[in-house]
Amino acid sequence: MSARKLISIIGTGKLGSAVALQVAQRELGDLRLIDIIQGLPQGEALDLGQMAAEQGADVDIVGSNDYKDIAGSDLVVVIGGLGRKPGMTRLDLQEKNEAIIRDINEKIVEYAPKTLVLMVTNPLDVMTYLAWKVTGFEPARVFGQSGMLDTMRFKYFIAKALGVSRSSVQAVVIGEHGDSMVPLPRFSTVSGVPITDLLSPTQVNEAVERTRKIAAEVIALKGATIYAPANGITRMVESVIKDKKMVLCLTAHLNGEYGLKDVYVDVPAVLGARGVERVIELRLNSEERAAFLKSVEVVKTACGYLKTVKVS
Repeated sequence: MSARKLISIIGTGKLGSAVALQVAQRELGDLRLIDIIQGLPQGEALDLGQMAAEQGADVDIVGSNDYKDIAGSDLVVVIGGLGRKPGMTRLDLQEKNEAIIRDINEKIVEYAPKTLVLMVTNPLDVMTYLAWKVTGFEPARVFGQSGMLDTMRFKYFIAKALGVSRSSVQAVVIGEHGDSMVPLPRFSTVSGVPITDLLSPTQVNEAVERTRKIAAEVIALKGATIYAPANGITRMVESVIKDKKMVLCLTAHLNGEYGLKDVYVDVPAVLGARGVERVIELRLNSEERAAFLKSVEVVKTACGYLKTVKVS
């Protein structure tokens, strides 16, 4: 029997613990929970470990305040940093989170130099770019959870508008994980039929706008988004750990795809044990491409404000 994989989660607040819960329940691998708050990761590990024992889930869960315990990780999930508050945009967090993410990724290089890195901290695209620059890892080994969350939101509104099973809906969103994101109705389908053939233009536009704005609405109502992003993160963990090579919308490095270079942005990509194995290039029409390039420019501009790295 092959050895279990090791998954480290840095940041064990509400979202980090929700990810740990799903990873443990699915027995995707052993867990190391890291947080700067004394006692928090240790308590989460004990609580989750007792749940796993009752469910018969054979995973080893350890909580720690010391980054050395991520040694040997196959995948490090970075959720550390400040979360978005009501009224804030994701980009409002950039200056506050830059120093935190720089420090975390320096520790990753020190203690887990062979790992893959899954970024979650906002502003997601910018922080993923920062992580790549700080670690110096091959770009395929550093990627972010963005489109997984955005597509499930788009899928939710499409299913509601049509009154169909959510399992029949496939949705695609590209661009910034933020207000300029680009949901793609022409590539979003219900059992293979584009939603543009099933919904009126007004309904399509409503679903697109709701997808862009729903995160702020959830944060205003309950303070944070937890279950949806936790599900998206866990699906990505599964694709890496089991080498499933799922085609997912995620924040990936572009090196010529879509005519773009030196930027991390949400696109469909193949995700497996080696990280991002291939970026899928969609045949965008002129309107879609213009919106995508505008969104990419938002990310590039934001990256230009990073103090840690120089953007080429």
